[in-house]
Amino acid sequence: MEVNDDLAPGCVFPDLRLPDHVGNERSLTDVVGGDPMLLQFYRGWWCPKEQAFFRKLVALQDEAEVAYTRFVSVSIDSPEVTSAFRAGLGARWTFLSDSDRGWTDRLGLRETTDTTHDPYAPTVFVLDPDLVIHAVYNGY
Repeated sequence: MEVNDDLAPGCVFPDLRLPDHVGNERSLTDVVGGDPMLLQFYRGWWCPKEQAFFRKLVALQDEAEVAYTRFVSVSIDSPEVTSAFRAGLGARWTFLSDSDRGWTDRLGLRETTDTTHDPYAPTVFVLDPDLVIHAVYNGY
């Protein structure tokens, strides 16, 4: 997986606008509210590796909230599926749906080995409040 060169530390992350887990259009700047953000792109609810990672995020969400840090998770799952997955996890943060896959190639985050689901490659960005990328982590 090759992340676009403009998604390196020091670059500004695009202000994505996608439906959230209840179907409302949200941009990253809407969600961030002036706080730093952990922006996670994940394969989908069906991936056991992602489920294990989400359990760790759920365990961390109380600390993130009191540290004024936002979590945002993005997948190709529909808003209805992200809503059910979010509720089942006990997650309180925003999940965004890119079910039409409008951003996977633009961001260079399409997982090329899974042609069945055609998901995002698991990737995490740590963003400053102004969407400047502080760090990037490849989930593989």
